[in-house]
Amino acid sequence: MNDRPNDRLNVRPIAGGVTAPAGYRAAGLHCGIKASGKPDLSLIVSDTPASAAGLFTINLAKAAPLYLCRDNLASSGGRARAVITNSGCANACTGPQGVADAKEMMRLTASALGCPENQVLVASTGVIGVNLKMDKIRGGVPQAVAALAADGGAAAARAIMTTDPFPKEFAVEVTTESGTFRVGGMSKGSGMIEPRMATMLGYLTTDAAVDPAMLSRALTEASRYTFNAITVDGEPSTNDCVFALANGASGVAITEALYPALFDGLRAVAHELALGIVRGGEGATKLMSITVTGASTDADAWMAARAIANSPLVKTAVHGGDPNWGRLVAAAGRSGAAFVLDGARVQIGPLVLFEHGRPFDELAPKAAEYLTGQDLQIEVDLGAGGTHRATVWTCDLSAEYVKINAEYRT
Repeated sequence: MNDRPNDRLNVRPIAGGVTAPAGYRAAGLHCGIKASGKPDLSLIVSDTPASAAGLFTINLAKAAPLYLCRDNLASSGGRARAVITNSGCANACTGPQGVADAKEMMRLTASALGCPENQVLVASTGVIGVNLKMDKIRGGVPQAVAALAADGGAAAARAIMTTDPFPKEFAVEVTTESGTFRVGGMSKGSGMIEPRMATMLGYLTTDAAVDPAMLSRALTEASRYTFNAITVDGEPSTNDCVFALANGASGVAITEALYPALFDGLRAVAHELALGIVRGGEGATKLMSITVTGASTDADAWMAARAIANSPLVKTAVHGGDPNWGRLVAAAGRSGAAFVLDGARVQIGPLVLFEHGRPFDELAPKAAEYLTGQDLQIEVDLGAGGTHRATVWTCDLSAEYVKINAEYRT
């Protein structure tokens, strides 16, 4: 698989985000949940009922909106008109009241749009264990509906942010023999990130016509190499979810023959959004791609890549510019994947620092210089003689990360 899927000739980056495809409007505004006065309510709407799919966190402490979304996707047959999101409050671990609040958000949005309740998806992000300010939501939903605009994607992307240092948007145009369609998206996430089946909050839209089952398949497969291949701190959240909507406004219907084009488009957008999450990780100063090769199985490749990417020792060494290949070897060796030390190799950038049991410490100064950069590539061959490989993107671990999370609720 390509690590840069949007380099393909039939996928062209375009301006815009979640409303770049035809037939979508969005809005973002401050309704009063955040004391800071920053935007805290986001709404995405398809002008017509769209096919819909969702992926949700593996965390067993799921937030109330996730259960509601699963139920709605099932009862609607995979159809949706809107996604309503609040930031500043996760509505997680809030008991029956949290469930009631999520349902009220759904009903308020459905009523304002004049659509069935089960065609509204709900998401929340923020502090766990705090009840939503429903008086603010009740006033905010009508305002958000009134503010909907075809160029409202940027405002919507800002309204889902919490500790994110910048909004994350991306869009592409995909050319096929049957015509052209677009894919757009936005996401948020900065800390408490290792989705392993979704992203903190992610939204993908397309104006292609896609059957709900095919859309779910494409979302799952695209997420495997993007949203599921990132980590900031190895912490799957209570609220992680990613949604995809397909409204058919382009007139291009995705058949099995055109499925690769849909996958390429979704993956291209998801790839940029996922890397944006890691670049904007709490306290992050460097983006690292960790590639594991020589694995006996696909599962081993992913297992080892995640172990290295989540290692605090690896992440702090990179932050400090220390090319400590021993930490990389140690993380790979304890990952649970098949590992043969005598056949292993560690490469930082273009420099091989360890291979077949022999260190090349004379290259350490050059490796340290390489680590002063912001986009870094690290490769570890497990030495097991296999052909499987995996790439996980992560960031360094800084004192600023500790500060942000030590003060998160204060």
